[in-house]
Amino acid sequence: MGFSRITGIAAIGFAITIVLANAIMMPAGLPLTGAEIGEVNAFFGTEGDIVAIASALTPSAWLLATLFGAGAVSALRRFERGRGEAWSLFGFTGLALQNATFAAVIATRLALTSTAARDSATAGGLWALHDALFTLNGTFLALALIGLSVAGLRAGLIRPWHGTLGLVSAALLFGSATLTPLVIDHTGPLGLLGLVGWLMWVAWIIAYGVTLIRLNPASLSHEVS
Repeated sequence: MGFSRITGIAAIGFAITIVLANAIMMPAGLPLTGAEIGEVNAFFGTEGDIVAIASALTPSAWLLATLFGAGAVSALRRFERGRGEAWSLFGFTGLALQNATFAAVIATRLALTSTAARDSATAGGLWALHDALFTLNGTFLALALIGLSVAGLRAGLIRPWHGTLGLVSAALLFGSATLTPLVIDHTGPLGLLGLVGWLMWVAWIIAYGVTLIRLNPASLSHEVS
């Protein structure tokens, strides 16, 4: 099995993993961004096992995301070198930064399971940090979407609708990150920016994975030459 196909499968695996983690957490009552500390304490004080199970999936998600990014860069760099461009590296940097940022998000959730029932003040600080990191992470998702969408479009690797999906998702996620204080302090329609952007990000990742699975390196090399 070629590297491109492996990384395409990794992209789809990443999407499935993050959706599964959310499917575990959300029905259990994971508080939304900006939730009151009482709700936060109630959830993390009683649902530690659920948080642990969902968190156990995330290291695999980060591994798969990095592998996907490496596959995209591998496919695109041959085209970019001849043009003196580095959009794919811009996108890969976004993937790496979102991995690091979401590791901090998961760490705060695990810390909350240990502190929520005993120290409300500490839990309040951890939850505020969680909300800020979670929302600001949209910046790094936007970097990944912009970089790999632009690179893919310019190389002819992805279709126009796929690139448009990525750029619209990036705009929504970046907008949500820019409005982080408002998103945290005012629950309501602003939170939909990040949610819709995230759903589009998942669809974009799956479509990119399918593209990499189907990629014929010989045809791309011919196009580049």
